[in-house]
Amino acid sequence: MMSSRTRDARARRLVGSNNSSLAIAACLLLCGCATKPLVPYSTDTPALALVPAVQAQVQDKRGRFREIYCAVLQDRQHGTPDYRPCEDALTRVGTEPAGTGMPVRLGQSERRLLAAVVAGIGYECFESWLQAPGTVTQIVRRSGYDATFLRVDALSSSANNARQIRDAIMAMPPEAGPPRLVLIGYSKGAPDILEAVVSYPEIRSRVAAVVSAAGAIGGSPLANEAEQYQADLLRHFPGATCASGDGGGVNSLRPAVRKAWLEQHPLPRELRYYSLATFPHPDRISSILMPSYNKLARIDARNDSQVIFYDQLIPGSVLLGYVNADHWALAVPIARTHTTIGSLFTTQNAYPREALMEALLRFIEEDMTTPAR
Repeated sequence: MMSSRTRDARARRLVGSNNSSLAIAACLLLCGCATKPLVPYSTDTPALALVPAVQAQVQDKRGRFREIYCAVLQDRQHGTPDYRPCEDALTRVGTEPAGTGMPVRLGQSERRLLAAVVAGIGYECFESWLQAPGTVTQIVRRSGYDATFLRVDALSSSANNARQIRDAIMAMPPEAGPPRLVLIGYSKGAPDILEAVVSYPEIRSRVAAVVSAAGAIGGSPLANEAEQYQADLLRHFPGATCASGDGGGVNSLRPAVRKAWLEQHPLPRELRYYSLATFPHPDRISSILMPSYNKLARIDARNDSQVIFYDQLIPGSVLLGYVNADHWALAVPIARTHTTIGSLFTTQNAYPREALMEALLRFIEEDMTTPAR
């Protein structure tokens, strides 16, 4: 076994003082170097079946979401960072339903939905280094929406973070009228949110919807060969204030853990669930993420470098679409604030996240006018 002193020394050597080394160290979190099977032999698993989404009670509304997203992109193209044409922003997978032909309303929000984002593993560790510009919040506010972060431990388990999500929601002043809080879980943030709404029924009346955005709903096989001490490398980022927490972050991402949790914990039926998955073309994977993409491709090449596309859907949710972006490009704007790293490592990090968030909130607001199943 490696001692904690040896691990810390190795971390300091890996991280160093160079920003390029920092990006590489971050990638080590789930990339790994071992050659053992990503899904090891084990009989400790619930019975599983890989079936079409409709048989998992997923409603396919990609056609309408595409209409809304395309309309937002077209209308905002001159003010949207990292603009892409709509056909390049979304991936058509299989037979995508046709659009409805209904007009897209681009005026001020009537429901004033509030997007509360729970980030993925390690985010708190490099948040100050990232220096995210905050343009998503600024732009959605122009349309009457709002956005915020719900802080959770960077390296703790989903059970630990679920309690923090519960406390943050209960600390919000209660509002009259229908709920307007949209919980958006990115990567590990998605299972953190699901554990919160299952474990703490007192928050459900305050939640309008739950969204998986490249969420690790079914876990990631990359976590099977990762260890928590690798995640702890992120504590050595310059300016990092994150702690090891309860040490359960990596374990919470293992497929056996996630699928067993789903089997044992039915989701509350009174809530609305939505899934926005990442399904990038291989040339949309940043160079630094290619090792983990190739590793996952030993199971399925239809992955975003961290999660396979079918492991991102919440059972019984509404499928919004498949985003043509890798795992980091969906939510972490590295290239905007660190241009050198962007040109060398996060080479496909540009994506119109602001337009995507606006389209997501507009779709949910419109969808809420129809009865839930």
